[in-house]
Amino acid sequence: MTVLWTSQPHGFYCCLSLCLVSVLSQDFRLEPARTAVLSNSTVRFNATVPGIWKVMTWNINDSLVLSASLDNSFEVIPSSEQFSARLCSDNDTSCVEFSISSVTRNQSGPVVCRVLGAYGSRTASLTVQESGTVSIMNSEMTVTQDQQVEFQCLTGGWYPQPTVGWSLNGIAVNSSLYNTSSVEDGDSFNSTSILNFKAVSSATVECWATVAALTSPRSSSVDMVVVPKPPDWTVLIAMVVSIGGLALLLLLIFGIIFCYKRRIGKQTTYQDEIKRRARSHSQRTDASGQQDGKENQGYVSDDHTSSGPWDCSDSGVTQAKGSSIFEMSDVVNSHPAVYDAVGGSAFKKHRHITTV
Repeated sequence: MTVLWTSQPHGFYCCLSLCLVSVLSQDFRLEPARTAVLSNSTVRFNATVPGIWKVMTWNINDSLVLSASLDNSFEVIPSSEQFSARLCSDNDTSCVEFSISSVTRNQSGPVVCRVLGAYGSRTASLTVQESGTVSIMNSEMTVTQDQQVEFQCLTGGWYPQPTVGWSLNGIAVNSSLYNTSSVEDGDSFNSTSILNFKAVSSATVECWATVAALTSPRSSSVDMVVVPKPPDWTVLIAMVVSIGGLALLLLLIFGIIFCYKRRIGKQTTYQDEIKRRARSHSQRTDASGQQDGKENQGYVSDDHTSSGPWDCSDSGVTQAKGSSIFEMSDVVNSHPAVYDAVGGSAFKKHRHITTV
């Protein structure tokens, strides 16, 4: 505090008074300066007034709702039972607690505390909010692993527009996985939030909503059970079909090659046999200059004639002396053949040639 000295007594007192007013005004506080509460709850403000004061008033939205005096004792005059005031502690007049019970939405606005004298006034801001309902439309569900799932959450009767979020097993979900929209319904807001994600494991899905006045969010939750997905046989079937097709193709190629070689082999054998037979026949012909076989000793030329009796025995046919009988043996089987001419001077001639 700065004191200005002057030769005039009244000037000294004026300067001292102004300095005192300035100090008192700086130490006068109203807390909290800004607050948000839920509708129908109780809100409290503390006014700290150093020194000695006489009269204090409280206004909400420019309406006087309570006055207090400190003459002989602390006296309070409220405009209704909804408003009250008391000393923060016994015999401590430097702090006054002002309360509003069952606060309503229309009481949102400035709260002004004014102390008569050199203190002046202080203003705080009051916001009255409303919490509504939160409900997940889905019931407990069972899904397949890696299946895309969708959950829908509805909120209603909130003021102001609530903040909506999701969590899985208590862990917050990234905001990119859900979309939230709100519409105003009279003096409150309704919201719809849709969550989409791929199910990996079983979890508790929770939707929550909150406003500044809430100490903890309102929430709704459901259980999601994830079962393992059936094995994907597509790849295995494709591999089996590919391998089977390749095996069949190779088998077909081997079969064609085998049949071709066998056919060529048969043709070669057949041609070799023909060549062998032709070569063998040619060799036999060239070796003797004539066909194989023995000369038929029983051959008689056309101009030969004989007559006479024939003798026949087991060893063959012989010509008897003085007769026209001759011997002829079979070249191949060595069986005797008998030629007999009976009666007359002429006989029949037979020619047998066996060729091998």
